[in-house]
Amino acid sequence: MIGHYAVFPLSHFRKFMFPPARCGKPRANIRAFFLQCVCRQDFMASGKAHHATGFAAGIIAAALVSGTGGNHLACGLAMVAAIAGATAPDWLEVAWWSRARRLWITHRTLTHWGVGWAAMLAVSWHFLGRGGDYGAGAAFAFGFACGGLIHLLADWPNPLGVPWIHARHSLNLWTSGHCDLIVVGASWIAAFFVADDIWFHHAYGHMLMNALRTLHA
Repeated sequence: MIGHYAVFPLSHFRKFMFPPARCGKPRANIRAFFLQCVCRQDFMASGKAHHATGFAAGIIAAALVSGTGGNHLACGLAMVAAIAGATAPDWLEVAWWSRARRLWITHRTLTHWGVGWAAMLAVSWHFLGRGGDYGAGAAFAFGFACGGLIHLLADWPNPLGVPWIHARHSLNLWTSGHCDLIVVGASWIAAFFVADDIWFHHAYGHMLMNALRTLHA
């Protein structure tokens, strides 16, 4: 599959990067070239993208919990919760108690409310590191909120948007199922740098930078 989308005919490159004079808008043509190269339709289903970003959120949550002094149990709970939270805004809409299992609420409304997820993240972060009765529960809630927020960030670019505060807001960059590779890649890059910072004290980041300097030398 990767090869199918990685190969782009030279004629298409010339068409979009060097359009005829009558086309007028070179920036629009460059954008179209980028979308056809990287953001082909059905490159990855949105559900798969949410699962992939969930594992990245799990690493981020576990690293942050460990940074507050959380033990292995707390880190594990945070990771599992983040993976579940990355799809939670969608499955929380389903009426699991009914036979039909239809949506009990309009898609991307209350369960996608940014303020609610941010509040859970802030409150759980406040109780992290206190141990006792708070440690495990706070770690789980923090991971769940990390997953939920990364879900909202993944949904934000498509036209339906996300109700961060009240009304839905969209970046209008692409529709669901398009450009999920960018979303997944960005989440894993973030996971790499957070984990490298907390667990490895920038060791792998420095190695990466040195390798890039060597390539450019």
